[in-house]
Formats: sequence, C-alpha cells, structure tokens
Amino acid sequence: MIQKSTLAFKIQAPPLVPIYGSELFFPVRRIWCVGRNFVDHALEMGGQPEKEPPFFFAKPADAVVPLGGVINFPTKTEDLHHEVELAVAIGKPGQNIPAGSAHDHIFGYAVALDMTRRDVQAEAKRKGRPWDLAKGFDESCPVSAINRSIISSDFGTACLSLQVNGVTKQSAQIGDMILSVEECLSELSQWVKLEAGDLLLTGTPAGVGPVKAGDVLSASCDGVGQLDVHYTAARDHR
Repeated sequence: MIQKSTLAFKIQAPPLVPIYGSELFFPVRRIWCVGRNFVDHALEMGGQPEKEPPFFFAKPADAVVPLGGVINFPTKTEDLHHEVELAVAIGKPGQNIPAGSAHDHIFGYAVALDMTRRDVQAEAKRKGRPWDLAKGFDESCPVSAINRSIISSDFGTACLSLQVNGVTKQSAQIGDMILSVEECLSELSQWVKLEAGDLLLTGTPAGVGPVKAGDVLSASCDGVGQLDVHYTAARDHR
C-alpha cells in the first residue's frame, strides 16, 4: 500500500457537496452526463431522437462548485450556455445494474448545471474532435446540496427549471426524459462500474442559451432543491 510520505506532492482533496439536513458531505469521485435525454433539446441541437438514443460523456470531478454562488466567467469562450439538470448521487457500487434495482444504488439527488462553451463544442463537432474543453473546464458543474428524502417514483411531474436574471429559460417535467433516472443509471453501468461518490447528470430540457458576465442563474427541481449562481467578470490569467 502506498503511504502518504511516498507521494511527490500533495493533491487536491475531492470536491465535497453538502448533504441537506446533515453535517456530512458527499465526496465527488466522477461526473457522468447524459446527452440529449429530452426530445425537445435533442431537436434544438440538431439531433434525431427517434433514431439516436441518449449518450454519455464526462466532466472531471473538480469541475464541481458546491452550492454554486459567485463564479468567475470562463475564459476562451464567447458563447457560454446554461444547461440545468437533475443530478443523481451514487452511494453504492454496481455494474450491469438492472433498471429495476437501480434505485438501491442512489444516495440522493441534487440540481446541477452542465455549463458549456457552446462555441468550443461547435468547433470540436465540426472538426470531429473531442468535447472535453467545451464541457470539462474549471467551475463548469455547480451543484446544489444533495437531498436524500426523494423517492424516484415521485419524479414524474416534478418540474426542472432554470431562470436567467428572473426570466424562465428552461422548464420541463422529469417524466419528459427519454431515459428515466433508473434507465440512465442501468445503461451507464453497462459501460463502466459505478462507485460511491459518482454523480450522474441526467440531461437538460430545451431552451439552453447564452450566459454573460453579471448574469444570475437560478436552477430548481420540485422537491429536490435550488441552486443559484452569479457570474462575475472573467478571471485574469496574466
């Protein structure tokens, strides 16, 4: 076993997301995201949901911003977009999980933002390159406190929404997802072994759009919680 004294340098501890009503924290291990899991969003992004099933991509764990708050506007983009999502916190390892057993692996739920450098993503698509710098940049995944009081079957009519400066930009019911929470978790577990500490963002509704420095974003999901983010001017990296 490797001892701490053998490490060449100290590494950053994993992001810790508060757990609603508890003094404990959820340590984030990995972040998985489901792309195009709402029909209307798939259509607005040029997809064909009747032919192309939802797919998965990842963000680094340190993209998490626990509880949101004030965030620096990212560099290297002229077209930052908001994407509000329901996040599933995994609390039990599993692989090849049947959808009917998926709920046993869920620790709780949160509201998250999958912030996207849309111009960078569009250029990557055009050149057939990976999306990593469009999706996995610093502070690209604000997350609310994790709520453990939710029963998955209650989600059908729960509203997932996002406002920018008080104006509603995205709004849909969780039941409108192409793949349910349990189906998302089951499908992902066919590709990778899920572990406690993983977060799964389950897709965004239609209405994604630009965010500018100074904007205030308010994301919410009925029964889960709320997440507020205020973008300041871009960080000076000189």
